[in-house]
Amino acid sequence: MIRFYGYKGCDGCRKAKKWLLAREIDFEELPIRETPPSIDELKTVADAIGLKRLFNTAGGDYRELGMKNKLPTMTESEALELLHSRGNLVKRPFIVGEGIAVTGFKEAEWAELFESFLRA
Repeated sequence: MIRFYGYKGCDGCRKAKKWLLAREIDFEELPIRETPPSIDELKTVADAIGLKRLFNTAGGDYRELGMKNKLPTMTESEALELLHSRGNLVKRPFIVGEGIAVTGFKEAEWAELFESFLRA
């Protein structure tokens, strides 16, 4: 099962959800602020796309915590724990499961990633 972590006020999340529904791709929707991804899920996506891409660099929490300067000195374990503890830091939408690991919504990228689902 694909897990879709999003935020109702996020335009990209709304577009991504609409995209998934239009293609009849089953997913479990979770509120990223209240239910952040697990450490294992974060690690899975970090391994696929890189740790830095997991961070919502445009968000207030990122600026408030001074992550631009802190992130380069953090270990992967520290960064994953911080992301797990503060869902607002995670770039959204955050998608993981069944061979899919991605953050953000770019239609062309998603079409390629979800190709096997679209043919099924």
